[in-house]
Amino acid sequence: MLIDLKDKVAIVTGGGRGIGREIARTLAREGVKVAVADMREDLLAEVTAEWAGEGWTGLQLKFDVREAAQCRKVVAEVETAFGRVDILCNNAGVANGGPAETLAEEIWDLNFDSNTKGPFLMAQAVIPVMKRQHAGRIINAASFAATIPSINGVAYASSKAAIVSMTRVLAGELGPYGITVNAYSPGMIPTDMNGYATRNDIDKGRLLDTLTLRRWGEPGDIAKLVCFLASDLASYITGTTIDISGGKFATQMPWVAHREP
Repeated sequence: MLIDLKDKVAIVTGGGRGIGREIARTLAREGVKVAVADMREDLLAEVTAEWAGEGWTGLQLKFDVREAAQCRKVVAEVETAFGRVDILCNNAGVANGGPAETLAEEIWDLNFDSNTKGPFLMAQAVIPVMKRQHAGRIINAASFAATIPSINGVAYASSKAAIVSMTRVLAGELGPYGITVNAYSPGMIPTDMNGYATRNDIDKGRLLDTLTLRRWGEPGDIAKLVCFLASDLASYITGTTIDISGGKFATQMPWVAHREP
């Protein structure tokens, strides 16, 4: 059984680096025409060079996911270029935080504008296209923080918890049109945004002790899940959020198993 995504058309927001970049690459390797949308021109230039070197088909589009008009423009450009949009991966986001008592209103707004409103605006823009096709996949980035939040993460965790509910509502509304809507909840995957890789050895050990598999996740782990959810193999999965955290807190004290002889 093979995942067949050849000639599908995808939009990956925040695809210029980190997990988003790996999602875009993985889809492209599967034969998908990938539009990478990001707000940083320098990252898009890197993507343009990589896509040209690999011979992949796609677009590189500068936009701000927080602006409705720009979201509509991205979707329109992709539909004009390729005739359809099969997959929307709402990956773009931020993780700014701080104690709730002193958290600046601007930080709260940034998290919700980027992590919640942005995916909503992109979904809103792509829904008419997918309805006309009577098919589509919307895949949203949630977070393990939506299940068990972290101290100083009130804005981030709240914005990602909202994504989980939004995913369910969209799935319900779009099911009659053959459109599935799902989310993925990454655990600890070292990226520039979270800085896990730069922590001291003691902190790294404590973090790894919370994982059943006791290893860092990799961007490729998320990308493979997105490919599956985007494929026909996942056609009967909708309205769900999939934990992809290496078994973070699957059991109490998972480190015990790793220390036993």
